[in-house]
Amino acid sequence: MSETNKPVSPAGDTLTATAAAPEENSSQERKRLLVIDGHSMAFRAFYALPADKFSTDTGQHTNAVYGFTSMLLVMIREHKPTHVAVAFDLDTPTFRDQEYSEYKGGRSKTPQEFHGQVDLIIKLMEAMRIPTISMDGFEADDIIATLATQGEAAGWDVLVVSGDRDAFQLITDSVTVLYPKKGISDIPPMDAAAVEAKYFVSPGHYSDLAALVGETADNLPGVPGVGPKTAAKWINQYGGLDGILENLDAIGGKVGDALRANVEEVKRNRRLNHLLRDMDLPVNLETMLLQQPDRDAIEELFDALQFNTLRKRLIDTFGGEEQVEDTEVHAPQHVVLTNEKELDDWLDSTNQLPVAVQLVTEQTTAGDDAVGLALVSPSAAAYVAFEGLDADAERRLAEWLEDLDAPKVIHDFKSAYKLLSVRGLELAGVVDDTAISAYLIQPDRRNYDLADLAQYHLKLSVASAATSGGGQLELSLGEDDVAAPAVAKAFASLELSEHFAGQLIERGANQLLAGLDLPLSWVLARMELDGIAVAVDKLDGLLDGFSTTINAASSEAFRIIGKEINLGSPKQLQTVLFDELELPKTKKIKTGYSTDADALNDLIAKTQHPFLVQLLAYRDASKLKQTVEGLKKSVAEDGRIHTTYAQTVAATGRLSSNNPNLQNIPVRSEEGRRIREVFIVGEGYETLLTADYSQIEMRIMAHLSGDEGLIQAFRQGEDLHRFVGAHIFGVAPEEVTSEMRAKVKAMSYGLVYGLSSFGLSKQLKISVDEARTLMKDYFARFGAVRDYLRGIVEQARKDGFTSTIEGRRRYLPDLNSDNRQLREMSERAALNAPIQGSAADIIKKAMLGVDAGLRAQKLSSRMLLQVHDELVLEVAPGERETVEKLVREQMAAAAELTVPLDVSVGVGSNWNEAGH
Repeated sequence: MSETNKPVSPAGDTLTATAAAPEENSSQERKRLLVIDGHSMAFRAFYALPADKFSTDTGQHTNAVYGFTSMLLVMIREHKPTHVAVAFDLDTPTFRDQEYSEYKGGRSKTPQEFHGQVDLIIKLMEAMRIPTISMDGFEADDIIATLATQGEAAGWDVLVVSGDRDAFQLITDSVTVLYPKKGISDIPPMDAAAVEAKYFVSPGHYSDLAALVGETADNLPGVPGVGPKTAAKWINQYGGLDGILENLDAIGGKVGDALRANVEEVKRNRRLNHLLRDMDLPVNLETMLLQQPDRDAIEELFDALQFNTLRKRLIDTFGGEEQVEDTEVHAPQHVVLTNEKELDDWLDSTNQLPVAVQLVTEQTTAGDDAVGLALVSPSAAAYVAFEGLDADAERRLAEWLEDLDAPKVIHDFKSAYKLLSVRGLELAGVVDDTAISAYLIQPDRRNYDLADLAQYHLKLSVASAATSGGGQLELSLGEDDVAAPAVAKAFASLELSEHFAGQLIERGANQLLAGLDLPLSWVLARMELDGIAVAVDKLDGLLDGFSTTINAASSEAFRIIGKEINLGSPKQLQTVLFDELELPKTKKIKTGYSTDADALNDLIAKTQHPFLVQLLAYRDASKLKQTVEGLKKSVAEDGRIHTTYAQTVAATGRLSSNNPNLQNIPVRSEEGRRIREVFIVGEGYETLLTADYSQIEMRIMAHLSGDEGLIQAFRQGEDLHRFVGAHIFGVAPEEVTSEMRAKVKAMSYGLVYGLSSFGLSKQLKISVDEARTLMKDYFARFGAVRDYLRGIVEQARKDGFTSTIEGRRRYLPDLNSDNRQLREMSERAALNAPIQGSAADIIKKAMLGVDAGLRAQKLSSRMLLQVHDELVLEVAPGERETVEKLVREQMAAAAELTVPLDVSVGVGSNWNEAGH
């Protein structure tokens, strides 16, 4: 920060930082309590969102947490409660269980994927400062009923969110139940009129009705032959259940006989479904006042859960930020530089101190185009527009931009480098990219946008106008031009850089920034600009082929079942598979039975039904066609695909690829290899060369654990998985079957990712007991691996972080959390981060070495792609042997391990042919 430790605006004017807070209701305004049945809505959220689409990289499912939070934000936005609370059931028996042992006895087993998610929801409510209430021996329904009664007595409006119909008995003029009709998106209000229209009784008599009819969800049987209409007729005729019981003999017919035969069950049902309204709760209504969430706690938890879009929705819902101290802001007004002398004088005034650079872009049909840049030093601010700049000024600007001795700070160096290079400008001398610095300090953060970082770390709001709202400290110049917001952003970058400097040193990340990740940005920028050539005619051929397969598979599938259906509709597939074809039921889900890929693969293994064969062929071809369509859309005018590499997505340090994602193109299947064939050597080059590390993560495991068995296998060049399988299963290496080897391979890599015995059983489709035995036998033979995995978690628990071979840290504060799910998520991350992170660092070092070697030897060959542990290069004529030697040497020398780094190299006219 600056010398006064106060944020400074480039505007030169004084601004005051304030924060929006929930508005206090005046005494005349009616308060509104929103109380939620936690388990009920968590289960609905779980079944509304697919579990396999919502999980962290440590394997923790989060669909119930995401859905619950999303539903809560909608409720807060739409109903504007002043007070909020969430009630949860406990696993302990209630007084209802003690009276009737079969109470709720028919409920299915809780899905494994749901386990632990309620704990995470409770943790999230804590971060949102929303109280959660549970009472031993009682149900959440009783807590809700008591709160509703207290709220009504206090003259409040009460909204109860529950999927349990027992809540209908609470409805009055002041109490409304929001009852979900479909998932968590359709939750209409149920008032007295709605209950009477549906059940023909008033809400006060709903528990009487349920006592007579029974409740399947609670395993409470009703009177045989008595439905809602009959029960409602009796209730209205006799004034309720008490009146019915007083007039038992007056009710004739078979239903009357059935009622008299089951009268004790009806009384029991009434006792059990009647909600308590006078519990002694540990909190009072005023403690439920809706407040601003704890921003730091939300950030930390959302990072752990890997929620991003939900984070913004939460902030938008509460309409402000946490309270910050009033801060006065001062900074110099920016100047506009148009000629060489002005530019030269301004740059001289910086005294070689770091200058923050922020590009201004405008959208064109060809994409973003740089039109100017803002410059901010510790004492001055300026703006340079490219249009209208005279030749001498252009030359001076170009000299400064490429001057290695002129230190620069920027946010997202790679994007700026590419935009400037299009204009023939070289950006060099960058000493800090604040996006990368923020990532190195907080690698689990989901968002590294400049505005979010400025708000989080500095409590500064980077806005485009002084009156943008939100009540936060705003960095802007109040001018209606492009310079103002650009200067504000450059200023924020400079402040962030100073703010991060000490933290980088403290966390040992300054060397990673300067020696690895920042230099790699330059290499990646060049790779993205170069792109890789594509044979468009082959893409068209693949599209035609996949379309033919899709049509043939769907036609044959329709012939087998004798009709046409939507093969993408789970509902129609359920009808065909389980009702018409009467195939074995798959995993039970909310809407019936699962038709996802895992379920259908299990089903086809059991039945080999021809319809399933065609259905899977249709799905596979459809997925591959989508991949190829995405690739075709990405082909630029130069006939090449230019993917974008992200350095700040994976917390372990791995790169990710997007627009398009070239890291998810399948390589094991024949169809996937055909897709790789469309990536070809470009004009003027001789061949593609691929090089990758063999089993690098297992080699790192051997190095870090020091296990002599694994080290021996690698040093002797053994087939690792066959070697390990021989020792685990007690057979000679040549007797290890392909099935044994596959199990060992899955388990070995699973250990690297913190895979549990349950996860291994699911992956290998074996029992949990078999998976547990497999892991036990593995550790019995390779004890050093077991000791390492235990030790790394314990050490991380003491240190608060894990570290790669290069010193890349991943901070895991939840290793000591009292929340079991968060703790276990962090334990899995602690197992994974050192190994996968070390592998990521090694390939990055190799890339820097290869690039430096190509430039040092003035070779024309160039690096095009990085796909996990693989590099793809385009080799110029006559340079093949030199490039191969260079690549092998640099990749092998990227780390000093106790086992050799084995590098495989292949060449060919296309990516698949160059594979090995």
